[in-house]
Amino acid sequence: MLPPALSIGNLLAHAEPPAAGERTETLLQHGPLRIERIVSSAAITPMDFCQEQDEWVALLRGEATLEVAGQTVELGPGDHVFLPARTPHRVLRCSTGALWLAVHLDPASG
Repeated sequence: MLPPALSIGNLLAHAEPPAAGERTETLLQHGPLRIERIVSSAAITPMDFCQEQDEWVALLRGEATLEVAGQTVELGPGDHVFLPARTPHRVLRCSTGALWLAVHLDPASG
């Protein structure tokens, strides 16, 4: 029997891409730390982000092109990037079923 606080999941389970855009699921929220799984379709509309928290994101599956602070960044499976708070960024393109792991550190909660 597992301890009550222990939660086991699988990053690859139920990871079918949406028809359009992205699906974001919070896997863990613990104090200032938030971990999300993001599943992308190829049919995305680039949106500008400039968040108040630091974000570390890893592309686990697929390919993607980001624009980070005006620079184009190509990502493949296993690539990761750190986005300090207030860094402008957006996803320009990604392959269907691109699977991301995003870790956010919220300064307001810490």
